[in-house]
Amino acid sequence: MVSNAPLNKMSSFRHVALIGKYHASSVSMRETLLDLSHFLHDLGLDVSLDAESASNLGAKDMAGHALLSLEQIGQQCDLALVVGGDGTMLGIGRQLARFGIPLIGINHGRLGFITDIALDDYKNTLQPMLRGEYEQELRPLMQARVMRDGGCVFDALALNDVVINRGAGSGMVELRVEIDGRFVANQRADGLIIASPTGSTAYSLSAGGPIMHPALGGWVMVPIAPHTLSNRPLAVADTAQIAIELVAGKEASANFDMQNLASLLIGDRILVSRSQYAAKFLHPKGWSYYDTLRRKLHWNEGTV
Repeated sequence: MVSNAPLNKMSSFRHVALIGKYHASSVSMRETLLDLSHFLHDLGLDVSLDAESASNLGAKDMAGHALLSLEQIGQQCDLALVVGGDGTMLGIGRQLARFGIPLIGINHGRLGFITDIALDDYKNTLQPMLRGEYEQELRPLMQARVMRDGGCVFDALALNDVVINRGAGSGMVELRVEIDGRFVANQRADGLIIASPTGSTAYSLSAGGPIMHPALGGWVMVPIAPHTLSNRPLAVADTAQIAIELVAGKEASANFDMQNLASLLIGDRILVSRSQYAAKFLHPKGWSYYDTLRRKLHWNEGTV
């Protein structure tokens, strides 16, 4: 049963930001954010609302709360509650990582690998977490740059993956792969995925890549429909610098978490290295990555 008694003053969380999925049903999300704000207020916490969430949701009922930009949230708040799916958390994680603010995800989407608190039971789960009973993990980001004629034409962070794709109406691309300045191979394929452990359960998994525990300091390079069947996924240390050069292929592009896009020209080099920033996720006490995999991937279904 949930108690509405104020939190102990020794709690490290005093100012909490609420961030909602921008493209969710406005009525459902507005009601969720309003309910969350009342719950947090009853615990004696200061509550602010992400300004873009409010704008997209038309959250007039939240007008009594301070509206903050993501940068202001990073500078002023102790904690951000992100209500949405994994895509929402990826976007917010990238933008707030440089501030070191911890994030808690409440699942308002489908899968919920990194938004792992059930919407229908968030009060029972959140209260002990707000008292300091939680598991913390850091998810390092990837820094990716597109280099052209000796200059950088695109620079982005990724939490999931960096993907080089062929054009929609064209054939395979040819990619020259180097790791730490050492030539690895020229690959002909529909594309190439460089995935973090966080992204190993996303596009990489669909392309035949392995599932990587988030604590591993590594990435996996996964070819997409390779021409040579011996071209298999390759695990590398995340301290490496990976360089991918577009040797051949029309209308190719580089995607960063599938949300930022750069069009590529022949000769462009995509440089991927570990960012200095990491997203800080908080999970309920006793949280297990393996429990998450079992639930989300429906392992053991049909067993006695």
